[in-house]
Amino acid sequence: MALKITKISQVNPARNSSHDSSDPLIYPLTFFDLRWLKFHPTERVIFYKLNTCSSPEAFYSVILPKLEHSLSLVLRHYLPLAGRLTWDPQDPKPHIVVSPHDSVSLTVAESDAYFSCISGKGLRPETEIRALVPKSSVFGDSPSLVSLQVTLFPNQGFCIGIAAHHSSMDGKTMVRFIKSWAHICKHGAMDLPNDLTPFLDRTVINVPPSLDAKILELLSYLSKENDSFKTLKLPPIEEISPDVVRVTLELTQENIEKLRERAKRESTRSHLELHLSTFVVANAYLWACLVKTRGGNVNRPVRFIFVADYRHRLDPPVPDTYFGNCVFPVGCFGYKAEVFLEEDGYVNAVEMLSDSVRSIGSQEIETICKLYINGTKSVEPGTQAGSVAGSNQFGLYGSDFGWGKPCNSEIVSIDRNEAISMSERRDEPGGVEIGLCVKKCEMDIFLSLFQNGLEMEN
Repeated sequence: MALKITKISQVNPARNSSHDSSDPLIYPLTFFDLRWLKFHPTERVIFYKLNTCSSPEAFYSVILPKLEHSLSLVLRHYLPLAGRLTWDPQDPKPHIVVSPHDSVSLTVAESDAYFSCISGKGLRPETEIRALVPKSSVFGDSPSLVSLQVTLFPNQGFCIGIAAHHSSMDGKTMVRFIKSWAHICKHGAMDLPNDLTPFLDRTVINVPPSLDAKILELLSYLSKENDSFKTLKLPPIEEISPDVVRVTLELTQENIEKLRERAKRESTRSHLELHLSTFVVANAYLWACLVKTRGGNVNRPVRFIFVADYRHRLDPPVPDTYFGNCVFPVGCFGYKAEVFLEEDGYVNAVEMLSDSVRSIGSQEIETICKLYINGTKSVEPGTQAGSVAGSNQFGLYGSDFGWGKPCNSEIVSIDRNEAISMSERRDEPGGVEIGLCVKKCEMDIFLSLFQNGLEMEN
């Protein structure tokens, strides 16, 4: 696939009288932001098929100007995204600083790839998907928070790629930003409805101040560099191997219900003791398949990480439209591969995740934080690590910029951190879409396990 950059511009937030000042705006990072400080960018690409306005002339005269203008308008609501992350050596933690002339980088490109293939759900080379997200500028001493790329597939469609510093926003905030941009673009609006208007007040995050220090100590421990961990430079990223492929799979509502019934049937526990949400049964099934795909040493350690949203778990609750991070990782530590390798591997994974999800509701954030830190420090070399990114609750397929809802969306950054992605299904309620990136030889094994396991339920 050949990609040609046609334009790189800096988009400034539209002027807003409430922020009309020459003084910079400062947003301190919260406890929930700090855990993601050293993570590589969160990257997503969203595909839009065009039935009209798909010629290059129409794209550059109609679509691109509307996207640029609406981006400027939405940034005045999401002003922190135009800023940069800074960490003065005298400050205990970093801040987001927005200066009057800050902007967001927007790259425009053209691809000669077949849109229907690259935007589909079948096997695709990951290197081709990765080319559709912008070269992020989060790797410097004072990184920007977000970069964007719009790629045209002439006479076929276009996609929007986004790369964001994870300390700036969680998945729910990112999707709300995309939906807000789409709303303004489609409706030519200046303002946003209440459910899309970001809540920027960070004082609403009510957690013990001591937790900031605990997370910063963990970052120092993981960096092995003592005080130099205060640098905002991220470690270099290895190139994606050409044999890494991506697939998007679906678990239908019927699949989920059959997996739920299987858990009830095979678990020795009462089903009333199990938390059998779509999240639990889907991820338990996927995790069991992934451990079996790796095969090998049955005694190797494995761990699985997911994030819990704390917007409604704090006192007082945080508004659903809060801008930033309000999620914290929860770890399933201390397991061996053999627990998931046998025929009862799926139900063991269900019980593991069920217990973990239930514990969130009964434990304070201080306890969750302590367990996560202790678990992270105890991880052994050679551990098979897995995690899940995204959610089937975000509603990303509602992001219509005026040319129809997306035909597909991918979380690109799962190709770097042994993660699977999850979202709602595009065309039918219930069930989930799952994204996975692994080497081709592993993908073949995984797909066989995935399909055979579902066929056994029929």
